[in-house]
Amino acid sequence: MTDKELIQRLRQGDESAFEMFYKEYASALANYVRRKVSDKSAADELVNKIFFSFFEALRDFKNESSLKTFLFSIARYKVIDYYRRKKIKKVFLSNITLPFVNGVFFLMDDDIQKQELVEKIDKTFSILPKKYHQILRLKYIEGLRVSEIANKLKMSFKATESLLFRARQAFVKVFKSEYGQ
Repeated sequence: MTDKELIQRLRQGDESAFEMFYKEYASALANYVRRKVSDKSAADELVNKIFFSFFEALRDFKNESSLKTFLFSIARYKVIDYYRRKKIKKVFLSNITLPFVNGVFFLMDDDIQKQELVEKIDKTFSILPKKYHQILRLKYIEGLRVSEIANKLKMSFKATESLLFRARQAFVKVFKSEYGQ
């Protein structure tokens, strides 16, 4: 069966065509993803997402490449997206630098993702004790240096550093408990 015939049958919802396509490419796709993503359960989940995305995108497929090329290009972008999201979470949760997070928003594909992250950050701030919320806002939103924050709060430099450290830890703890990340 040619790619064109297979595409037509897949677009019509032919289950035998789906089964044939899956058997043809599932093993190679799983091997590709597992070479790129070391976490087996994440790789398996990614394979499922890739097949789902493939079938969603099939209606727009214009036969400019082979089905295999089309499938693996989707896989490539899904793997990149997986690492991009993982890196954002890791950097964010380890450093809690809001200007940095704002700076990496350009990496996010859609405004919904950006808005969701902003809402999560705001909700986390609202749960924190007022003194933690205040110092984190001064440091990461207003961009003040620790010495400037100390002057503004009428605290010693060391006490300000200590409060900032505890506030970061509290932010991470609340964020992880609220969003499981």
